[in-house]
Amino acid sequence: MESRVSFAAVGAFVIVLTTALVAGFLWLSSGKYYRKTFDTYQTYMTESVAGLNLSSSVLYRGVNVGRVRAIALAPGNVELVQLTLDIERGTPVKEDTVATLQTQGLTGIAVVELTGGHRQSPPLQARPGEPYPVIAAGESLYSRLETSIPSVLASLNRTSDSLNALLDDDNRAAVKKTIADLEVLSRTLAARSPAIDAGLRDASVAMQNTARFTAQLPDLVTRLERSADAFDRMTREVGTAGKSATGAIDVARPDLQRFTGEALPEARALVAELRTLTATLQRTVAAIERSPGVLLQGRPPAKPGPGE
Repeated sequence: MESRVSFAAVGAFVIVLTTALVAGFLWLSSGKYYRKTFDTYQTYMTESVAGLNLSSSVLYRGVNVGRVRAIALAPGNVELVQLTLDIERGTPVKEDTVATLQTQGLTGIAVVELTGGHRQSPPLQARPGEPYPVIAAGESLYSRLETSIPSVLASLNRTSDSLNALLDDDNRAAVKKTIADLEVLSRTLAARSPAIDAGLRDASVAMQNTARFTAQLPDLVTRLERSADAFDRMTREVGTAGKSATGAIDVARPDLQRFTGEALPEARALVAELRTLTATLQRTVAAIERSPGVLLQGRPPAKPGPGE
């Protein structure tokens, strides 16, 4: 009898304990033990939400601040996916906050990432006719890649076609010829290296001489300016002297005319006599040179003419 009572008590205790554990688990899981207050928001995605599930995390700058309550197509627009989000009250969801899909690691599990929200931006409020505030949706990295990859591939194809056209037979031959010409040029420059060095040295000397000449230019210009000033003064002095000489000639002109009328004929006669005397002396000198004995013996008698 006692063993039956013991078994009945143990069974009742196990049933009560199991019921209490289940009730406590349900109570804790429902938030009765530590309930948080959430605000509800909505956002509309234009891209696929594959990998996003109910109760997926909502992150604000990497911090878990909520969960996804519902996923459905937007009423009246099947191109949009409506996400209903429960976000902890106090999370700074502003008018410029943006919601994007992010994939965590290689698992493919998606989360909703909230970014943006300037400090001075006002809190997001529901508009008239909307049950909840609507967070603007941003484009995910996968969507951006999906959009840009076709254009990148098209650009690569164009680049490949251009390279193929560039590397045709004619262009390859031209490139080979250019390389050969460069080799010839390199050998020529190497062979003429001494001449090039000498030319560079001469150029250096010429540049140095030019620099010295340039440095002397100010002094040269100064001397030229002084010479120009001196020439200008001399010109003015010559002009003054010319004016004085003209005045003196005007004063002496009557005397000069009288001198020319009286003395010029006598001077002309004197010049004629001097010319005659000069001719006589020249003949005498010539005769002495031919016959030096004339000075001692005198002139020889003249030869008799015919019939004398």
